[in-house]
Amino acid sequence: MNGKLLEEQYAVHLSDYSTWDQLDHAENYIVFPENIGPYLTIDETSLSQGELYTVITNKEGRGRKGTLVAMIKGVDSERVKSILHRKISLEKRRQVKEVTLDMAANMEQIVRKTFTRATLVTDRFHVQKLAYDALQQMRIEYRWEAIEQENNEIELGKQVGQTYKPHILDNGDTPKQLLARSRYLLFKRKDTWTPSQIYRAEILFDRYPRLEQAYNLAQNLGYIYSIKDKGVAYTKLAQWYNRVEELGFKSFNTISRTIQNHYETILNYFEKRSTNAAAESFNAKIKALRAQFRGVKRVSFFLYRLSKIYA
Repeated sequence: MNGKLLEEQYAVHLSDYSTWDQLDHAENYIVFPENIGPYLTIDETSLSQGELYTVITNKEGRGRKGTLVAMIKGVDSERVKSILHRKISLEKRRQVKEVTLDMAANMEQIVRKTFTRATLVTDRFHVQKLAYDALQQMRIEYRWEAIEQENNEIELGKQVGQTYKPHILDNGDTPKQLLARSRYLLFKRKDTWTPSQIYRAEILFDRYPRLEQAYNLAQNLGYIYSIKDKGVAYTKLAQWYNRVEELGFKSFNTISRTIQNHYETILNYFEKRSTNAAAESFNAKIKALRAQFRGVKRVSFFLYRLSKIYA
């Protein structure tokens, strides 16, 4: 049977899509107040052509029915807050004890004004990702310098009539190859490196000692998250700030300021060690469903199918 015809028959005749109580406003928002629970997540996702939706899920749904609380078009805090206040009673919103989220200011505003009794917890993986992004930025800057140096040497060779011969390091890499091939090992702990990665890291850090310092900073931030006691974690985080200031890395200074601006919600992680993994998992489910449909041609019908599975 023709797939498009089957989908059309399902939408029009076989399902209750045409009488769905949220059909009139589905493209703008869908809300399921009955799925509210004490522990929520909030994040954003893209359905099609970069159109963003704010997604609120219930952790106790565990990615099955009862998980989806709301999907609202856009990420404007005032608009999202207005819809949530209209569609979810104050009594239900006050039942929420904790919401995990990333460091986006609009998401924080939505949660603070809507779930007024909830504790906000900044997701640890978003914080750690900032540190790794800063580390990779330094690696890329060194790589551009190596490429520029190679170009200069090639041009100089042409001027003096000599064939350019690249400098080969002990492991067989050229300097620009060394920096390109070190990308993945900088994401990993030293005890998980392969023998070839250990050798490459030795050469890398010998040539670029500041890159080793930045690598240690990123790893130390991850170590802080393994600490059980909130007070000890607070002390270690303060020491980490001091180390960043001593080294003077511009990208890490930016991260340090960002963490300081969110330190209260970051430290809330150490109460129950809650993360936003449930939100990331739900986003993956949305992407999988979108791939199954080969894109989102009719947003309201896609959200109908999504609600049938997860709401």
